[in-house]
Amino acid sequence: MRFQYGGILGLILLALDIWAIISVIGSADKTLNKVLWVLGILVLPLVGFIVWFFFGPRSSRV
Repeated sequence: MRFQYGGILGLILLALDIWAIISVIGSADKTLNKVLWVLGILVLPLVGFIVWFFFGPRSSRV
């Protein structure tokens, strides 16, 4: 029986992408910027998350 890392890593990436999208939606940024960030995260999940993590808008609530 082989242990597959793709499934576990895929679930972790999905959870991180959902967190990023919720954070983008909760930010105080303009609507167009929010839509572009969400599209970037959805189209390129890993790259989009990494770019958002370093440069993206953060949620306005603490």
